[in-house]
Amino acid sequence: MGSNLQTGGYLRPVDLARGHGLSAQAVRNYEEDGILPTAGRTESGYRRYTHLHARALDAFLALVPGHGHRTAADVMRAVNRGAADEAFRLIDESHAQLLADRRTLRAVEDALRDLAPAAAGPSAAQPTGTAPGGAAAPGAPAGAGGTFIGPLAAELGLRPATLRTWERAGLLRPRRDRLTGYRVYDAADVRDARLIHQLRRGGYLLEQIAPLIEQVRAAGGLEPLEATLTGWHGRLAARGRAMLAGAAALEAYLRARA
Repeated sequence: MGSNLQTGGYLRPVDLARGHGLSAQAVRNYEEDGILPTAGRTESGYRRYTHLHARALDAFLALVPGHGHRTAADVMRAVNRGAADEAFRLIDESHAQLLADRRTLRAVEDALRDLAPAAAGPSAAQPTGTAPGGAAAPGAPAGAGGTFIGPLAAELGLRPATLRTWERAGLLRPRRDRLTGYRVYDAADVRDARLIHQLRRGGYLLEQIAPLIEQVRAAGGLEPLEATLTGWHGRLAARGRAMLAGAAALEAYLRARA
């Protein structure tokens, strides 16, 4: 940035912008939003930026990949108004979220490992003619390719009411038998129920499980999802490394302000 300094050690908005691959208007917007400290003005009213503004912009742009735009902006605003403790708290919360995401990934991997033996053995999704209470289901079509709530709950060691709770939460989507009105769980429903059960045993809340189930459905099952775990690991590692880079840039800005 030093080569762009104008006479007197000042930077024009366009100089600061070019050094960071931005437009001059973006730089002005960042100042107005409090992401950059307030710039001095010439007698004609033009903004005059300094090396401090360059460090601030360095810090903000470095924080975004690891913490996201909103948190990065909030951190910079806190620093610029002298509330460093608030900035550190925001950063701590972001690190805590990364740790929670790592634990979630581990829980999914553990659940997939636990489900592997069940997937290899007899499946509750095989056609069955038992009704929810275990009696023969009247009118259950042969080869229906599903199971009713009673047998599925028994296999998982749960009460049928628990499966109905998961359904109300949008985690399970059984169809209804046209003749009896009973819930029928196909192979995908059984897979989802097993995964939910494993995650619940790991202490995860239903609202935390919901996006994971959506990922399983989007991947088309557990096996394709396993292939995405490597990418998930990579994204978390990239976030962690970006947080380190953001911390270094923020520390440089804090030193420049001191």
